[in-house]
Amino acid sequence: MIDITSPAPSALPVVAVIKEGDTQDIAGLTSAMTVPGAMRDYVENSNSGDNAFFVCDLAHLASQHALWRKLLPRVEPFYAVKCNPNRAVLSTLERLGLGFDCASQQEIETVLDMGVDPSRIIFANPCKQGTHLQFAADRNVRLMTFDNADELDKVRRLYPHADLVLRIRIDDSKSLCRLGLKFGADPIEAPALLALARFLNLNVVGVSFHVGSGCYDAYAFTAAVRVAHGVFQMGESFGFSFTLLDIGGGFPGSPAAPISFEDVCATLAPTIDELFPRHVRVIAEPGRFYVCAAFTLAVNIIARRTIPAPVRSKGTGGEGRLTSEKAFMYYVNDGVYGSFNNLIYDHAAVAPRVLTRSGVFQPEGESAECVPSSPCSVWGPTCDSIDCVNTEVQLPELDVGDWLYYDDMGAYTMCAASEFNGFKKTRVIFANMVN
Repeated sequence: MIDITSPAPSALPVVAVIKEGDTQDIAGLTSAMTVPGAMRDYVENSNSGDNAFFVCDLAHLASQHALWRKLLPRVEPFYAVKCNPNRAVLSTLERLGLGFDCASQQEIETVLDMGVDPSRIIFANPCKQGTHLQFAADRNVRLMTFDNADELDKVRRLYPHADLVLRIRIDDSKSLCRLGLKFGADPIEAPALLALARFLNLNVVGVSFHVGSGCYDAYAFTAAVRVAHGVFQMGESFGFSFTLLDIGGGFPGSPAAPISFEDVCATLAPTIDELFPRHVRVIAEPGRFYVCAAFTLAVNIIARRTIPAPVRSKGTGGEGRLTSEKAFMYYVNDGVYGSFNNLIYDHAAVAPRVLTRSGVFQPEGESAECVPSSPCSVWGPTCDSIDCVNTEVQLPELDVGDWLYYDDMGAYTMCAASEFNGFKKTRVIFANMVN
């Protein structure tokens, strides 16, 4: 057995399985390989039958961290635990030196139990439950955000020695999930909040913001930094000496994202250096940047319905009519109540790829466009008709028992999965351990 919390033996990249609740020991199955190769190896050699599974490429976490350090060397990443709290992911990121953005007592406890020092945690929830705040105080997790007067009063009562970060609301209209609808003080509210914090004898150490999860405007980060700089200057007039800037999350993590991390950093890094002297500590809260492309989901076709294919009639206003052409409804063993909840909560769009066709593994990199295809839809396993993964896609004709897979499934998927209808959460196997 290999302990993932200690350095992996040299020259031992493996595919491994961690069972639910077994967070320390993993069993090596095979040597390093591509993710499609790992999927094939697992399907052929495991005893899991036709159960869906994730493959996590742990080495991808390390390569993303190297990219972060190259393009944003001044910014310390605090991984957003909510994005994907898988224990092997957290352990790998801890070994890479990341801090952690936690939003609850449970997330803080999970990270502390790995041996992470409290100074490497930010309690980045501006509206905290009282018992969770007291837990942070008891565990000496000092750094935390706020955005309203009532939160300041709560901190005064429960944790007056906390190091507070004022979260401001900025323009997040260019993001998939607009967090400003719920959190962040308008910058015009900042003077009143800072005055209250001074009156309550609380310690405000800096400013934070979040451009929204899944931001698709590279310049949104730069604009937000400039707004934060203005609030930074306000701090001095209230007797505070701000030393921390938290630029939040929203960084792209998929090659399919509308903007690249390089696009973001091209203007963000120089703007930070322009506005903030070197003594100011700059942190961020990336989530999907690290894990989105590290996870691939393989699902099994557990049932199939053959139906006439609707086509558009020419010249009749586009009404559909049934023809003799076949279409297929494929039913797979994960859906929107499970790992594909990101279709609802994270506004994701997912595209299936073929792993096996008529029981034969497809060559890696081969496009489904190379073979005849049919219109089809892909459905999850539950009894709810909302459980649809793809409403209309083109795939080659597949059989019951064949496998599909979906790339870029690491962000906001398994973390919000349920076991509705008795379907268990999808397990994870791991490829390419980090030395």
